[in-house]
Amino acid sequence: MSGANRERPSMARWWIVLGAVMGLLSVALGAFAAHGLEARGDARAVELVRTAARYQAIHAIALVLCGVLSVLAGPGSGVARWAGRAGALFLAGIVLFCGALYGIALAGWPLGMVAPFGGTAFMLGWAGLAVAGWRLAPSGPGKS
Repeated sequence: MSGANRERPSMARWWIVLGAVMGLLSVALGAFAAHGLEARGDARAVELVRTAARYQAIHAIALVLCGVLSVLAGPGSGVARWAGRAGALFLAGIVLFCGALYGIALAGWPLGMVAPFGGTAFMLGWAGLAVAGWRLAPSGPGKS
């Protein structure tokens, strides 16, 4: 095995993998809401899981974008650091916001007060991603 193969995976790789896994789970949970929960006749639970799965899917794509931006900018760059911060906030939002909705819908856990913290993490993640995008240097023939 070469030295390059033994290197620790980059954060960019982790954001892309986590985004893909979160996307897969959002589809599975959305399907569960459409088929499993609707059969139970619990309309509120169906709506909560659908909402959580939708937000999870959107932010799964955002996690992948954090990884892609990090690769484009290069490890250790300011862009990669801001993309990493955004990724951490998106992941926190998925756990807190979506997790709270899943917990309420599927287990009846009283987690309503947790969801706003997740929503705030989502918003801060988008702000961090905006900073990362702003800091991304133009490239290519038309570089200014």
